[in-house]
Parts: sequence; C-alpha cells; structure tokens
Amino acid sequence: MSLNFSKAPNKQRSLMAKFFSVGCVRLFKVSELECGYAMIRNVMSDNQLVALQTNLVDLTLASRRGGIRNAEKKFSSIALLAKSGPIFGLVHAYLSKPAQLVRAILFEKNEENNWFVTWHQDKTVAVSSPFDGSAWGPWSLKDGVHHVQPPLHVLKEMITLRVHLDDTGIDNGCLWVLPYSQREGVMGAEAVRQFVAKGGAVSCEARAGDVLVMCPYILHSSNKACLPGRRRVIHLEYSSFKLPCGVKWA
Repeated sequence: MSLNFSKAPNKQRSLMAKFFSVGCVRLFKVSELECGYAMIRNVMSDNQLVALQTNLVDLTLASRRGGIRNAEKKFSSIALLAKSGPIFGLVHAYLSKPAQLVRAILFEKNEENNWFVTWHQDKTVAVSSPFDGSAWGPWSLKDGVHHVQPPLHVLKEMITLRVHLDDTGIDNGCLWVLPYSQREGVMGAEAVRQFVAKGGAVSCEARAGDVLVMCPYILHSSNKACLPGRRRVIHLEYSSFKLPCGVKWA
C-alpha cells in the first residue's frame, strides 16, 4: 500500500490525512496488525528519501555503537520525518487517540558495526522523572535518563514505525518477528524461550522507503549481516498515553 500525500496542496493533504486516519485504513487496522506487524510499502516519497539519505550520508557511529538515541534532536531531517504527514497518517491509523513521538533511534548496521540481537520485546520507556505507580517498574537509570517498564495497557497505547533508508534483506540483517506473540502480553524469559521454540519467525525484508509498523512488544530479533552494507533504519515510537502531571517522555 502506497501512502504518499506529501506533494499535495496543504488543504488537500489535510483532507487526505483525515480520510486516511478515520476511513480506509481502519479496515486494515484490525486485520493487518492483528498479527502484530505490517510492512507498508513506498511510504516515503522520492524527495523525502533523498533528503534523509543526503542528510545522513556522512553518518559515522562509534565502534560497537549500532544506534544514536534522541535522533530527532540531532538530525533536522529526522525531526521533520517524525511529524510528517505520511508518518503521522500511519500513527493515527493504529492509535485511536492523539499521539506524540516518545523515542527516535537511528540504527546503522555496517561492516564496522555488525551485531546480533536476540529475541526480545521492547517493553521499557524513558521518562523525565520517576513517579509513584503501582504497576510501573522496575526502574533504572541509563545515561542519566529514567527508564521503566510500564503496565501492559500503556504499551497497548504505543506503536513503532521503522523507516528504512536502505534496501534491507536477510543478507544485511533485517528484522525478524514472531507473528501473534504480542497476544501473550509482556513475557518473562521462559515464556519467550517457549514461544520462540514453536518457530514461525518471519523476515521483514524491505526496500528503501518502506515502513515496518509493529507493536513494540511483539517478539523480534536481528541477525548479524553476512553481506554487510549500509542498513540504516529510523526507529520511531509514538504513544497516546498521558503521563502523570509534571512527567514528560524523555
């Protein structure tokens, strides 16, 4: 499905975005993401893709650092992408309430930074300060930022979009997912092991400009690239959950 109304006039784009968020996409909100993920093809326009690739062409990561956190604060092109019409159209298609960006990470897998990620769920969030919440925890402090595992109902108000800047296949370390694993909720280590043992993993091969939409707590992993080249992915997380007064997403 191609979602590209970035070149339309402002009024027309607004109407298209409104139709997109409350109309046709509702039909696959239930069906396509029922399994926990959906690959949406050709979301980015050629101009958007070239602008992002150009802005990030000289990107270099420190050795063994596969990603850059708070990427929207470090790259203007990513900040613009995160609030662009096509991206927010997808966000609103899957989250029924107004949402905001809560995390942006730029990943690059290449010859110098080539890593393996075991099966896991994304089940922590970063906030400005700790607060009392009976179902929130455990808490941790990473690089001076407070991280916490929220209750499941909070995770259900989140959606992850992985924007591909390069063609991404099995040979250069694409993401793998286990469909329907999000139905199990937040899993412990043994539950993860048992679910993985059942098999059924799906490779999320993508072309530049495609966007992988997924529940953050679907089980996913990534192998090392056996033919490493540039594999840049912009990982965007959005949430419609309202944090307690005075607390912000970090």
